[in-house]
Amino acid sequence: MKKSSLAFLAFVYVAFCTAFADEKPARPNILFIIFDDWNGYTHAGVNGCTWIKTPNFDRVAREGVNFTHAFTSNPKCSPCRASILTGRNTWQLHEAVSHGGYFPPNFETYPDLLEKSGYVVGLTGKGWGPGDFKTLAKRTRNPAGPSFDKLTLEPIASGIAKNDYPGNFGEFLTLRDKAKPFCFWMGFHEPHRPYEWNSGVRLGKKLEDVVVPKFLPDTEIVRRDLLDYSVEVEWGDAQIGRALKLLEDAGVLDNTLVVVTSDHGMPFPYVKGQIHEDAFHLPLAMRWPHVIKPGRVVEDFVNVRDLAPTYMELAGLKPHEQMTGKSLANILRSEKSGWIENRDTMLAGKERHDIGRPNDMGYPVRCLRTRDFLYVHNFHPERWPVGNPETDFGNCDPGPSKEVVKMLGGHFFELCFGKRPADELYDLKRDPECVNNLAADLVFAPTLDEMRYTMMRLLKEDGDPRALGKGDDFESLKYVGGRAKGYESWLKEQESGALAELKRKLDEAASGKAGKKKQAGAD
Repeated sequence: MKKSSLAFLAFVYVAFCTAFADEKPARPNILFIIFDDWNGYTHAGVNGCTWIKTPNFDRVAREGVNFTHAFTSNPKCSPCRASILTGRNTWQLHEAVSHGGYFPPNFETYPDLLEKSGYVVGLTGKGWGPGDFKTLAKRTRNPAGPSFDKLTLEPIASGIAKNDYPGNFGEFLTLRDKAKPFCFWMGFHEPHRPYEWNSGVRLGKKLEDVVVPKFLPDTEIVRRDLLDYSVEVEWGDAQIGRALKLLEDAGVLDNTLVVVTSDHGMPFPYVKGQIHEDAFHLPLAMRWPHVIKPGRVVEDFVNVRDLAPTYMELAGLKPHEQMTGKSLANILRSEKSGWIENRDTMLAGKERHDIGRPNDMGYPVRCLRTRDFLYVHNFHPERWPVGNPETDFGNCDPGPSKEVVKMLGGHFFELCFGKRPADELYDLKRDPECVNNLAADLVFAPTLDEMRYTMMRLLKEDGDPRALGKGDDFESLKYVGGRAKGYESWLKEQESGALAELKRKLDEAASGKAGKKKQAGAD
């Protein structure tokens, strides 16, 4: 063959390879898996846990990227999920800032936006909630997408939901238009309470293996409760494995961005619903071989509000103008581990979660998390942070560990349920579980002042009404959930009890008078 012909073929080959090397991968399918109440940043094998086994989450992290500093903007179910769906921080969500509130009608959600761009969307299990998305927002389906929940199964413990999450995802995969990419939300109900008591021990787990956090008393009841929690975490992890197998069988595993996270920490005192590290620090792993180099560990601070703009960018769309989160696409495309973009500050907060104070008042908090410290500001330290004692501290889910803390009183009771000072400061290097408040230590006064100033500046830039002196806007938000935890429900119970006691005394008095008259007649 002539040299000119060889040169031409070589040119064509190089051009062909170069074109395909520069070609962007197709729009990814997206499988978003979210646990309900999982402390996964500590309770996952890949994150160093030995007593809870999570091989499938570990696989996603091992074959993709593990984010070690992922956070929610608000550690309660519906506000966190609203942040995920809208790409906004919790104080930017109007009615959706509160647990059990409304989903505002003026916010777009990423499932709707992706659907409009050609994606097929679906949901199984828990989407956005609890709260109302129908009355005010006039939505005909959950903001996370149309529901696929027909298939059920019998779980290994009675506290576990009967929803067959992967089975319903399989139905979606079968019914979808295969010419289109898909975006699916798989929302576990686990490890939300209640649990089957002693299910952990029944299934062969050992009390001595449990690592009890410093904010809980190390008692046998607490250890059994934590083992029951671990059963539900491991059940959820097993469903991840089934979902990955379905993707593999359908031939779409490697073109699917798999994202696994939780909405907040475990349903134990001092965690869920509170502004401490274990409450808002989340697990987060992503797998997509077309883009994500496997085995990476990223230290950058990321927030759940960053997920929506990430999905939009990877789908070839511009993030919606309402989204204030920052896309993670460049971090995903990087081949490096460690600090990629040096995102090293994070804001979080809350307004009202569960009711349980007079007039449904909330407990507004904001915090600033840096590499070394957590600063927390409680705007109304005169209020009870977990709800009033007479309404049984309603912002802590009922369970054995809660009862133990209440029964023991003392240090753990004050830590978990007692009133808190206006300022809290924790040295996360020495005290990752946030049990030693340094706010009153003069040595740390410069750190506290600097963090308070920085937090308020960032909140004002973010348009937070609480930082702009308009916090009363939040106090008027309606609660649409059940009233069992309400302060007025407690008052009615007291009134009913007082009336019952008064009636009993009147009956006794009347009975005594009748007896005396009868005796007098006999005499």
